[in-house]
Amino acid sequence: MKLLSGTSNRPLARAIADYLDAPLTASEIESFADGEIFVRIDENVRGEDVFIIQSTSCPANDHLMELLICTDALVRASARRITAVIPYFGYARQDRKTGGRTPISAKLVANLIAKSGADRVLTIDLHAGQIQGFFDIPTDNLFATKVIEDDIRRRYDVENLMIVSPDVGGVVRARALAKLLDAEIAIVDKRRPKAGVSEVMNIIGDVDGRRCILFDDICDSGGTLCNAADALLKVGAVEVSAYVTHGVLSNDAQGRIANSALKELVITDSITELEGATQTKKVRRLSIAPLLGEAIRRIANDESVSKLFD
Repeated sequence: MKLLSGTSNRPLARAIADYLDAPLTASEIESFADGEIFVRIDENVRGEDVFIIQSTSCPANDHLMELLICTDALVRASARRITAVIPYFGYARQDRKTGGRTPISAKLVANLIAKSGADRVLTIDLHAGQIQGFFDIPTDNLFATKVIEDDIRRRYDVENLMIVSPDVGGVVRARALAKLLDAEIAIVDKRRPKAGVSEVMNIIGDVDGRRCILFDDICDSGGTLCNAADALLKVGAVEVSAYVTHGVLSNDAQGRIANSALKELVITDSITELEGATQTKKVRRLSIAPLLGEAIRRIANDESVSKLFD
């Protein structure tokens, strides 16, 4: 087994390597002056089972292209099997036509990854579960719910918790966490006038006197979570925190969260922190390296991965 890290999230790749007690494969990844990406694998990978660890996060296009070029380099180096480990799958929110003459970019990206030579994909918390069907190669979509459940149990009295879905589309996700915690759920009824803008219309469920935890897969600008926190407090919630798998945190999201009514935002390390981004003590990170590392170990040994979903 070989572990190859792209440049999108080297801290997570190193943490996975530490969990597996395996070194990262030596490689060179450079950009030419015109932006072209060059990759060279500095170790023999012929006949090896290789896992490329690369989130397609900001800058999404550069990191996606890097993943494709790394895969092509491994194919031409005669790797036996190539698994694209994509902790955060970019373009996942473009999973359907939203109007006339619009693309389904998630399907296009899935085709590119498969055509580049990847034999399988390992990811966490796809924005929509049906994206698994966009791939024509085996795809394992893990869930960070258990990691989040463990953290909540360590820090909260679960007797007075209310798990809140920030929109109707996330109800299944919220219900899964609530079931693990034996908690009730509430739903934020919102509308989105345009991309990146949301307005809370109503709160479905009685949150009066409860400690609320918003649970979602992606936090981009942070507007949805901040607006939801305000709405929950107005109808009687004692405090509001948020747990999110993928902290995209664009457009000074951390600054927005720092000035919001949220007690804290907890994210995983599926996406590395952006250089120069505003930092706030309200944002805390959980590691998904053990989860990904165990999945990689099982895939390499041809063991069941489904046990990680229990």
